[in-house]
Amino acid sequence: MSCHVIYYKGGAKMMRPVHTREEYLKLRDGGEQKALVASIRSGNDTLKNRLLQAAYSCLPNEDWSLKGSKRMSTSVGMDIDHIAPEEMQAVKERILQKKDELGLLMLETSARKCGYHLVFRRKAELSQEENLRWAAELLNVAYDAQAKDITRVFYTTTASEDDLLFLSDEIFMIEGVECQEESVAVLQCCSSKEGTADAIAYDADAKYKGMLYRDIIAKYWELFNDGKEPVEGDRNVLTFELAMTLRSICGYSLETMMRVIPNYWKADTDEWRRTLENALKEPRKGMPYRLKQVLLAMKSASGVQACGGTLTAPPPMPKKLPALVKLLTKNVPWFYKPAVANAVFPALGAHLHGVKFRYWDNVDHEATFMNVLIGRQSIGKGTIKKPIEYIMDDIRQRDIPNRQREAEWKQRNPGAKQKKEPRPTDICIQMLIDNLTDAVFNQRIVDANNNGKRYIYTIVDEIEALKKVTSKGSVDEVGLLIRKAFDNSDAGQERVGADSVSGIAPLRWNFNASTTPPNARKFFARMVNDGTVSRLDVSTIIRTDDDDDTEPVLGIYDNTFADELKPYIDRLEAANGLIECPQAKRLSLEMKQENKDAAQLYESEAYRVLSYRANVIAWLKGMVLYVAQGYRWSKEIADFVRWSQKYNLWCKMLYFGQQLERELREEVEIQRQSGPQNLLELLHDEFTKEEYRLMRQQQGKSGNGDGTLRSWQARGYIAYDSVSGRYVKTEEYLRKFRV
Repeated sequence: MSCHVIYYKGGAKMMRPVHTREEYLKLRDGGEQKALVASIRSGNDTLKNRLLQAAYSCLPNEDWSLKGSKRMSTSVGMDIDHIAPEEMQAVKERILQKKDELGLLMLETSARKCGYHLVFRRKAELSQEENLRWAAELLNVAYDAQAKDITRVFYTTTASEDDLLFLSDEIFMIEGVECQEESVAVLQCCSSKEGTADAIAYDADAKYKGMLYRDIIAKYWELFNDGKEPVEGDRNVLTFELAMTLRSICGYSLETMMRVIPNYWKADTDEWRRTLENALKEPRKGMPYRLKQVLLAMKSASGVQACGGTLTAPPPMPKKLPALVKLLTKNVPWFYKPAVANAVFPALGAHLHGVKFRYWDNVDHEATFMNVLIGRQSIGKGTIKKPIEYIMDDIRQRDIPNRQREAEWKQRNPGAKQKKEPRPTDICIQMLIDNLTDAVFNQRIVDANNNGKRYIYTIVDEIEALKKVTSKGSVDEVGLLIRKAFDNSDAGQERVGADSVSGIAPLRWNFNASTTPPNARKFFARMVNDGTVSRLDVSTIIRTDDDDDTEPVLGIYDNTFADELKPYIDRLEAANGLIECPQAKRLSLEMKQENKDAAQLYESEAYRVLSYRANVIAWLKGMVLYVAQGYRWSKEIADFVRWSQKYNLWCKMLYFGQQLERELREEVEIQRQSGPQNLLELLHDEFTKEEYRLMRQQQGKSGNGDGTLRSWQARGYIAYDSVSGRYVKTEEYLRKFRV
C-alpha cells in the first residue's frame, strides 16, 4: 500500500511517506488546511493548489522525487468527479457497501464537494488504467480519465467525518509491486536502510516549541535570502550561516541538525556534514539576532493563523449574512465582499445618536467605527464608496441647508464687523471634508453634540489626508483623535477671544480611510503599541493572480437599492437611549474566552493585546445590526460578528503583528531589568555599536567607549557576530550576572 504527501525541494515535487493514522489525521486537521477548504467551498477555487497533496498509486524515485516515477505501489488512487448533487449520497453508499470486494483503503469528499477520492488495493496483474476501469465498473461510476497516471496527486480535505468517510490502517503499509508498463523492479524505499544519509536523517515533522523546523528554515530564507534556497556557488556559506543560526535551538547537536537542516548538495553528504560540524565548532554566543527575527516572524505568522485564516487568505466569510450586510455587499464580486461588509459600519454608526450599548463589563459604548482599508495600488479599494454613498445620502441631504445657513451667517457677519449676531445653535453638519482648521473641526464636534449627540463623519482616499482634519497636520494628532474618538472622550478648545470658537464635547467621529501596506506601516509606525491600531477596524482586499486577470463587474446602485436600504437607516435614526441585547453579551463573553485560548495556544502576545478591542468592535457591529433589523438577533448576526472579529484581527496581525510582537517583547526585557545595573545590563542581549554609544550618551558618559567594548570582549562577556553586525552577550555573562 502507499500513502505519501507531497512537498517541494528546489522547485521539484518530492514525496515522503505517512506511516501512521495519527500522523495522517494531524496533517489533514491543521488550521491552515481547514481554513483553505472552507475558503474553497465559499467560492475561492484559486486556493485549491495550496491544499495538502497526497499520492497513493506510486512510490518515489530513488532521490525521493515524484516526477517520472514508474514504481507503482500496491494501492490505487481514484478520482470520481462531477457527480450531480442528488447522486452524491447514493454513490457514497455504493462505495461503502462494496468496500470489501473493492479492497477500499480510503474514501474522502473532494474539496469542492462535487465528487470523491478513493484508494483501493491494486490488482497486480492489471495496469493502472485497467485497475481504474475495473473499479469503475464494480461501482457503476465514471472515473476521471485524466487521472490514470500513477503519479497523479490528490488535493486532500480535512479529517472531519463529513470529509474523511473511510480510512484503513492498511494504507500506511508501504510496499511496492513491479510496474506492468515498464517491468521495473521496485525498491521498498521507506523500509530500506540504504540511501543517502540526508534522506535517512531528514525529519520534515521535527518541531521547536510547536513550530516545524522546515517552516523556520523557510522563513529564514524568506527574510535573509529573498526566499531562495542555497544553490551551487553559495551553498557552503549560506548553509554555514543557517547552521550557525539554528544550532542554539538544536541543542548544539550534530545529529539534530542533520535531521532538520536540508542537504543542499544532495549527493555530497560529506560536504554537508562538514559544514554543519564547522558551524558547531564556532564559539557559542547565545541566541543569534537572525534567529530572534525569524522566531518573531513565525510568532506573528502564528498569530495570523490564530484568526482562522492563513498567511495569504483571511478567515472565510460566512455563507449566510445578515440581511443588511447581504444587501450592502450584493453588488460587488466575492473578493471585495469582506472589505465592503466591514467598511460600511462607520457610515451606519453615524446614523445613531443618543444611543449607548452596554458591554459585558457594564461599560457603555457608542457606535464608534474607524475603518482603514489596506490594499495594494489599483486593487479596487474604491468599491466601498458606492454603498457608503447610499448609506450617507440622508445625512448629506440634511447637511446641504445647514451649510447654506452657515454660509449666509458668515456673509452677514464678516470678521471686521464689530457687532455680530449669534451663530444659529441648530446648525449641525455631520459630513466633513478632509481640509479643516482646528476651529472648524471643534465647531462640528460641538454642534453634533448639541443637536442630538450625533456623529461627524469623514471619508478619505488616502489615510495621509486625515492629517488635514485639523490645523496641526500631524500623524500624532490623528492618533490622538483616534484614541479619543473610540472612547468618546472630550475634545475641543477653549479660547478667550470673542471671535474665537470655544467648546468642549465628547468626540464622536467615524471615518473611512484607505491606504497601501507600506503607507499603513509608515503612518502608524509609532502607534502600533499605544492603543491606536487596536482601536481601528482594519480591512483588506486579497486578490490572486487569477482574479487580477478579470476586471470586476459591479452591480447597479439605483433607486431600488435605495428603497431596500431605507428601512434599515430609518430604524437606526429612530433609536435612542440605552440598548442591551443578552445574546450579544453572551457571544462577546464566548469570544473573549476563545481569544484567550487562541493567544495561549499560538503563544502570541500581540494577538492577546489586539483581541480586547477587536471583541468590542465586533460586538458593536452586532448591536448596530440588531437595531437595524428591528431589534431581532439571529444566527446570521452572531456568525457575522464572530467572523468580523477574526477578520479584523487577521488584518491587524498581517500588517502590524510582527512590529507589535517585537515591541511587546522589548517591553518585557526592559521591565526585567531592576536594581543597580552596569552599563552592559542597560543594553539588550544583542546591540549595535550605535545603540551602545547612544546608551553611553544617555548615561552622561564621554568618549566613544571603544575601550570598554574591547574590555567586555576580552573578559568573554560579549562577542561580535559578523553575520548580523551586532554585539551579543555571551552565556558566560548571562550566567555570571543574570539571576
